[in-house]
Amino acid sequence: MLDDFFTRAMIAGIGVALVAGPLGCFIVWRRMAYFGDTLSHAALLGVALSLLLNVNTMVAVGGVSVILAALLILLRRRDTLSSDAILGLLSHSALALGLVCLAFMTWVRIDLLGLLFGDILSVTRLDIALIYMGGAVVLALLVLIWRRLFAATVSPDLAASEGLRPERTELVFILLTAIVIAISLKVIGALLITALLIIPAAAARRLSSSPEQMAVIAALAGAAAVAGGLYASLHYDTPSGPSIVVAAMALFLLSLVPGVQIVRRMLAPTQGDRS
Repeated sequence: MLDDFFTRAMIAGIGVALVAGPLGCFIVWRRMAYFGDTLSHAALLGVALSLLLNVNTMVAVGGVSVILAALLILLRRRDTLSSDAILGLLSHSALALGLVCLAFMTWVRIDLLGLLFGDILSVTRLDIALIYMGGAVVLALLVLIWRRLFAATVSPDLAASEGLRPERTELVFILLTAIVIAISLKVIGALLITALLIIPAAAARRLSSSPEQMAVIAALAGAAAVAGGLYASLHYDTPSGPSIVVAAMALFLLSLVPGVQIVRRMLAPTQGDRS
């Protein structure tokens, strides 16, 4: 029988994967992988602020992510630097500032490796409750804005002409990404969060024939990566967070096998949009 800590880890990891998969599809479609890295690196600064202000870690990480996203939008509007330069500046600055702040907190004992690469085996029942409550909110809002967000992804100008307000939808999307990063920090770590958002979605793209189908397959692929990575970690005594990412990468490589197109044709509707 599995140990209790392993069961909690499995439940928490699958909960994160089920939310990260659909959201990751939009990150792939919108080519925002570097943006996801920026928010995930800022998570370390959120942890430092949570310890300094004595507030919940997930709340602090989410707040810092939202502030950083708003700062990114303001800097992009000034047109003084390219988007990738701004993302690089914010990403590494937030990560370095977080590490420096943590170094000054000599009165706090910090598991830095756990923050960077995750410590899923130490999740508590409270962590699981926060993951599933936060995940439910993210999925509900994502379903609510799905059509507008997809329209803004395909053509922001067309979405604006139809009165769908793509700027407001993008802000909601950024907020949802911040929430997912906040609830994923303990599971996968600040340096690996983006992998769980992107790799299952990239693998699902090879198997899907519609955006909705891709979102479902990405969630299932993420859950499979969590299960496979945790079992591999248990069997080979490897770090759990990186093991989950390696399992996700294995699924992506499997999706590249030429025969996978047969599965895609089987899943394809008679007349449907290609993702």
